Amino acid sequence: MIARRLALFPVVTIVVSAALFAAAAASPFDPLAAYLGNRYLTASEEAKAAITATLGLDAPWHTAYWWWLSDLAQGDLGYSRAFHQPVIDVLAERLPWTVLLVTTSMLVAIPVALLLGTWAGIRPGSTIDRIITTITLAVQAMPPFVLALAAIAVFALALGWLPPAGLTDAGAEPSLGQVVRHLVLPASVLAISQMPWLLLAARESISASLSSDFVAGARARGISERRIITGHVLPASLAPVLTILGARLPELIVGAVLVEEVFSWPGIAAALVTSAQHLDLPLLALLTIATTLAVLLGSLLADIAYLVADPRVRADG
Repeated sequence: MIARRLALFPVVTIVVSAALFAAAAASPFDPLAAYLGNRYLTASEEAKAAITATLGLDAPWHTAYWWWLSDLAQGDLGYSRAFHQPVIDVLAERLPWTVLLVTTSMLVAIPVALLLGTWAGIRPGSTIDRIITTITLAVQAMPPFVLALAAIAVFALALGWLPPAGLTDAGAEPSLGQVVRHLVLPASVLAISQMPWLLLAARESISASLSSDFVAGARARGISERRIITGHVLPASLAPVLTILGARLPELIVGAVLVEEVFSWPGIAAALVTSAQHLDLPLLALLTIATTLAVLLGSLLADIAYLVADPRVRADG
């Protein structure tokens, strides 16, 4: 299974990257206008034609795609027109901040969601179950940018407890204290936006396990409820949750994009938006492929974790 899934990685990479170049060529947006900015209105047609030829913007999409592939094969990631620097420098500057934001948010979201989901799942229909489920469904209906704007309005503007945006205060160096203080709001918002589907999945899985024949038999034999939950229900319920965690990775990426944009967090997600707005293909193609591979790898790791967590699946295989 692992070998088959890994064999698909290069195929999907080629298809996605080629489709991106073809779609960019068919786009009504002019990359030269994004490159020149305000100068586009005052530049002469001769100057525009010369710049277009220099940048290779007039080349057919398959030619541009071949140039990009050839450079990539030689270790050259290309030059970002949107950021006016090599793509490798854009990644080096921004990737650590995205990793910090996503890792922090998931370290908060996963244990809290599993704890609340377990609490609700072992008491189906109870008051605490109804409260947790109602709040979770309400949060799930809110887009991440709405949560972000609400957090800024309350905790940054109204109460003044936390800064509203950025990595540091204006003009300040990115020290540990500065970064942590500015990280609290975006990481909390991203964590809250990712909790509902994980919490509901844990609740449903645990509730279903409690209704199984095995649990009914264990109760009939006089086994304690605590031992049933910790010895069977929780381990059996973990595998489906792990699968959902990998499958919902695209939602995490979308949430990170929105949160980084609202909070002006200098991460890769914000660079993805900028590269798309400018049709900056060297950067956009690399980020799109990286995102695609991250989704595929997350799904693969989730399936592997499912096999490890649930021995019945290995036995069936």
